[in-house]
Amino acid sequence: MKNKTYKLKTVKSQKDMILVFKTSIKYKKDIVKIKKIFEVSNDLLITFDLEDCDKIMRTEGNSYTADQIIEKIQTLGYYCEELE
Repeated sequence: MKNKTYKLKTVKSQKDMILVFKTSIKYKKDIVKIKKIFEVSNDLLITFDLEDCDKIMRTEGNSYTADQIIEKIQTLGYYCEELE
């Protein structure tokens, strides 16, 4: 079975920081909500693997720290934890 990945932004700069998070995001409608809170940034790429048991969210960019991303996701009521 092929994993589905959902992208939010496609503009990237060189030497982007890559962060990976475990989340409680389950549906495409959840991704739409998340997209709205990160629309301010043009240099952030966010992808999701909703078929993974950890509902992985991966970010590439330098606009936000891990703590800022976690805070934004949690304000929407979702669980979000950085993976190392």
